Amino acid sequence: MAGRILTRLGLGIAVLVCSTPGGAAAQQPARRPPAATQPAPGARAWTPPKTPWGEPDLRGTWPLNHLISTPFQRPERFGDRRVMTDEEFAAAQKAAADRNTRFQSGAIPQADAGAATRLTSLLVDPPNGRFPELTPKGKQLYDQMRGSYKPGQTVFDTPDDFDSWDRCITRGLPVSMLPRNYNNGIRIMQFPGYVVILLEMAHEARIIPTTPRPPLDGAITQYLGEPRGRWDGNTLVVESTNFNGKTASTNAGVPGAPPLTPSTPNMRITERFSRRAADTIDYQITVEDPEILTTGKWSAAFPMQLDNEYEMYEYACHEGNTAIRNYIETSRYERAQKAK
Repeated sequence: MAGRILTRLGLGIAVLVCSTPGGAAAQQPARRPPAATQPAPGARAWTPPKTPWGEPDLRGTWPLNHLISTPFQRPERFGDRRVMTDEEFAAAQKAAADRNTRFQSGAIPQADAGAATRLTSLLVDPPNGRFPELTPKGKQLYDQMRGSYKPGQTVFDTPDDFDSWDRCITRGLPVSMLPRNYNNGIRIMQFPGYVVILLEMAHEARIIPTTPRPPLDGAITQYLGEPRGRWDGNTLVVESTNFNGKTASTNAGVPGAPPLTPSTPNMRITERFSRRAADTIDYQITVEDPEILTTGKWSAAFPMQLDNEYEMYEYACHEGNTAIRNYIETSRYERAQKAK
């Protein structure tokens, strides 16, 4: 099925988005990510593959469907524990199965299916897996944020009342590298001197140079920042700066994430991609933004799974999308009714 109708709760606005056959549970069962374990004594160490030009090979499609049911932020009951007990994992498996049944039922699925993992959260730092508190500056910037994910916002009058994702511009970083309820495709392509990361949501290509080059002038800022890549042994390290501060660093589109969190042009993101098995990349991301975070930074880590049968189709979203008009018309109508 190439299309899916999703309904925004509370406003009854239907938005048509493109999905993928590879993401549907009915066509491909959700798989559990391999556990991160040490090699058995005497086992032969796995050797990462190389590209024809001699770089570590990360090429392939690495969708994040297997992480849909793993929350970004850790539920407080787990404390500092990163991994569930057997009993907790059994309960998480049942909850994931119930969720899949609920969202996959009906003529049109409302979300892709995702199995449970033993991870209690994607966040690993702070150690309790909880998102850091905002600084006074962070709270000030949050108050200025607008968008459909802003809790309590009901007034929509102009495009300025929506964020960059509402307007189909970009999800921004780090959100674009985190799981969503659908359209989780990530494809990594490599060429001599470059790594390209294609994102299904929302139709973007991150072009990352891996050869030394001077930094971009600080006056030039971009939605996804300016990346610089390098190889640290078999690990791709990507450092991104020069952000424009116009995107959210978290939003409710990521399961278990704070509804909306600001970013600043001084945000710095460091990512590490390490292929640990033929079908697994260990992914780590650290976001530094001391202006808005009381801890100065946070980190997440999770496995990416290879699935070259996952097909990515066009994400047919553009800034003139009808959802914006529908929000504005509905908001004006509701306010007009209250004024009577």
